[in-house]
Amino acid sequence: MNVDILFENALKIIKDDLSSLSFTTWFEELKLIELKEGTAIFQVPMAIHKKQLNNNYYDIIQKAFNQVTGTNFELEFLLEDEIQARKEKERPKEEENKQEELGVPQSFVNKSNLKSNYTFDNFVVGNSNKFAQAAALSVAENPGKMYNPLFLYGNSGLGKTHLMHAIGNYIVQNSNRKVLYVRSDQFISDFINMNKKDEKGTNFNYVEFFKNKYRNIDVLIIDDIQFLGGATQTQQEFFHTFNTLHDDSKQIIISSDRSPEDLKLLEERLRTRFCWGLTVNIFPPDFTLRTEILKKKIAAGNFEQDIPEDVIEYIASNMGSDVRQLEGSITRLVAYSTIMGGAPITLDLAIDALKDFISKGMTEKNEIARIQKIVAEFFQINVEDIRSKKRSANIAFPRQVAMYLCRTMTSESFPKIGTEFGGKDHTTIMYSVEKIEKEMKENQDLANIIEKLKKDIG
Repeated sequence: MNVDILFENALKIIKDDLSSLSFTTWFEELKLIELKEGTAIFQVPMAIHKKQLNNNYYDIIQKAFNQVTGTNFELEFLLEDEIQARKEKERPKEEENKQEELGVPQSFVNKSNLKSNYTFDNFVVGNSNKFAQAAALSVAENPGKMYNPLFLYGNSGLGKTHLMHAIGNYIVQNSNRKVLYVRSDQFISDFINMNKKDEKGTNFNYVEFFKNKYRNIDVLIIDDIQFLGGATQTQQEFFHTFNTLHDDSKQIIISSDRSPEDLKLLEERLRTRFCWGLTVNIFPPDFTLRTEILKKKIAAGNFEQDIPEDVIEYIASNMGSDVRQLEGSITRLVAYSTIMGGAPITLDLAIDALKDFISKGMTEKNEIARIQKIVAEFFQINVEDIRSKKRSANIAFPRQVAMYLCRTMTSESFPKIGTEFGGKDHTTIMYSVEKIEKEMKENQDLANIIEKLKKDIG
């Protein structure tokens, strides 16, 4: 029964037993606050009401409640400030039990954070990613046994996150293992919360929650590990978490936009551990794979209009290697067609619809290509030679200069630069950068050449 209705019915019984004056004086401002653990708690306006009700009306009220509810309640009369003080005292316990903003649930409920639409079935495989896909499936089938840790790296938008979720979903569907996917910024946030103090002035609850979340699991998947760079204390905690899981043969899967060796802001002991298992570079998709990705996106979209082959080839040729941009171009194209009154999707329509989109993608794509072109012109060789595997001195040296400039004048990682130089390994790029840096200190002519090229590049 509703508390207010219950109190109303009890007051009717009490009113019949009292004079009008007594009822008005002692009961008119009486409020039933709550029924809790066999006690009816009332709010009274003044201390004198508290004393009077306890001494002279306790039995009458208790009897009325018994008639209405069939239960004997103990009675408690409190002033408003006493009720408020009690609420303040009880609030920390209530918030501790809510599992809300303080981040200290009573017990950790396993939440994988996995996206169910990222699976192996809808991951499009090509030459650039088939090794990564095979490695990911091996880990999914034998977590903690095959490759531990599995370290996936490559540029944004190449499918690293898709593969990580696919591994997690496969494990969840085929076993009872606990899987946790988090981005590194979430790990940092949880670590910072671990240093909060509870109502007792300690952080034991937070520490227990953190360790339960990250160590009482079978598979830890952590995305964008490069963002731990600079967070020294968080790196130390991740180091201990990594060791605990690895020692217990729990699977660890990590992704980054660059190789372990290139994560200079991370502690060396972490970078070393990332290489204990298997490191896999996901390369940008070639034309064939870009075409297949677009066709899969179109098939999954169930669009009203067919998208012609020449349109698909145009997008695959001009959009760049970011899978998200490729998929976004289809959405943009279909939306443009709809806005134009359902105009047929043709090559001309696609060129018009995607002109700004493709211009932006090409600018990003050609940042390295522009440096290669300027360096090739300066040394009077072909751009194709810079990207080739030719080792003659008149080509190898300009290539090293171009690699150095790409590394120092763009934000691209070593693996990305290596890919744009004909699939060179990231260690080759690192060697070239270090070699040019050293020779510039010893050779003023070279330093002048580099300075001129930088001005030309802008």
